[in-house]
This record gives sequence, structure tokens and C-alpha cells, in this order.
Amino acid sequence: SNNISVLIVFVCKDYTASCSKQRDCSYDDACLTLTERGGQTYRQCLKYSDCEYSRLGQMFPQVSSFTFKCCNSDLCNSAPSSSASSLIGLLASLAVIWWCMH
Repeated sequence: SNNISVLIVFVCKDYTASCSKQRDCSYDDACLTLTERGGQTYRQCLKYSDCEYSRLGQMFPQVSSFTFKCCNSDLCNSAPSSSASSLIGLLASLAVIWWCMH
């Protein structure tokens, strides 16, 4: 087996928890998931040494408040499986709102 392993991560910027676009990170060694408070989720390659709050704040100046996590195995920045349950909760609350309006 060769020592040159290329990390594969999900690469997206959107408001949904699902992400299927994949990319290999030739020079970066980590997967970033950065979630803007009440906003978009950014998924991309990153250098693991850049994975700290102040550095990410400089890299994403348009995002004022965020949480993030970094990991370094293939496709480890996929959406959490818990997003399905929160979607069901969202649909349920929308159904209640719709029902109350009619």
C-alpha cells in the first residue's frame, strides 16, 4: 500500500443538512464542518492546523457566530444522522402551523 493517502471530504455550502458533493483534498489533511448560527453550513477541506476558532474567523469573515468541528477520516464531515429527526420535528411544527391557519 502506498503512503500517499488523499482525504475525501464533502464540499458544500447550503442551508440543508444533507450534502452529497465529494472532493479529494490534495494538500489539506482535515474535513471542516462549520455551521453559522441560524444560517448556512460550510463543508470543505482544511489544514488541520487551521482548525481553531480565531483562524476560522479570519477565513470566514462573513460569518459572525459559528460552531465548527474538524475530523480527518474520509467523508467524516457528512451530515449527522440526527438531522432526520430534527427534520421530522420541523415538518410536524409546520403541519401544526398550517392546521392553525386554516
